[in-house]
Amino acid sequence: MPRVFTPFLNAAYRQSPPPRRQFLPREFLLQLLAQAAERLPLLEAPPLPWALAEWAHDPAYLQRWRRGEVTRQEERALGFAWDTAVVERSRASCGATLSATWDALSSGLGLSLGGGTHHAYVDHAEGFSFLNDVAIITRHLLDAGLLSKVLVLDLDVHQGNGTAAMLGSEARAFTLSVHADHNYPFNKERSDLDVGLPDGAGDAEYLAALEDTVMPAVQAFEPELVFYLAGADVLEGDQLGRLALSLDGLRARDERVYGWAASSKTPLVSLMAGGYNRDPAKLVRARLGTLDAALGAFSLSPNAV
Repeated sequence: MPRVFTPFLNAAYRQSPPPRRQFLPREFLLQLLAQAAERLPLLEAPPLPWALAEWAHDPAYLQRWRRGEVTRQEERALGFAWDTAVVERSRASCGATLSATWDALSSGLGLSLGGGTHHAYVDHAEGFSFLNDVAIITRHLLDAGLLSKVLVLDLDVHQGNGTAAMLGSEARAFTLSVHADHNYPFNKERSDLDVGLPDGAGDAEYLAALEDTVMPAVQAFEPELVFYLAGADVLEGDQLGRLALSLDGLRARDERVYGWAASSKTPLVSLMAGGYNRDPAKLVRARLGTLDAALGAFSLSPNAV
């Protein structure tokens, strides 16, 4: 039975306001959750175990953040002031990614309304990212011998610098990032394939890059699992993005990715990644459109039993 995991049912999210003004206001987040639940069972995932985080992160780094032994400089790099809710939100988001991964490996598709914290490094936090969910789970899958080839398809508007750095020397992982070239992070890492787009790039330019450069590389790698960071911050009007896709363009992007995964029978984990649109109702429509694109490509009926 298809289902979608979310960190937003976790107490650390329910009991605290959005950490920054750019994030989806609570009333719109509740709309998103309610309308997602009309499509699929919406489940709270258990927090990521700390032992699993150590597959990719420095244990001393994790211990300092668990205890709150962080500097103001580290808080500024993360973008949040430290408190226990920040730590628990991160664990909840990673836990949703982990649960979605097991779904993908068992049924072909795993869905999370969360995840994609791709700016976290082995031993430091950046850009709203304290734990790198994709790097953690990729390291676990590869090093535990569960899989031999994992692809990270990062279509967030920002380059996945932490993921690129953490998996850069791993031949069994392929990191691919399509992003706004002149946006954060300004000192980029080297992914296995980086596609930097100019400010203001819209549907035609984006979809051409996807078709001509991205999908051939995805197909050539022949992954056993794909983590898809389906960022909605590529939309026109995003507060932290520099691209200008329409909702139709975003839907076409998602349909292309999910369609390939379904037709090639490649297990795919769909993660929400970034989205900070000035129009929160537009962002909700985008998120639901991504969910609908996945269901359509995999021929899954909403609330199928």
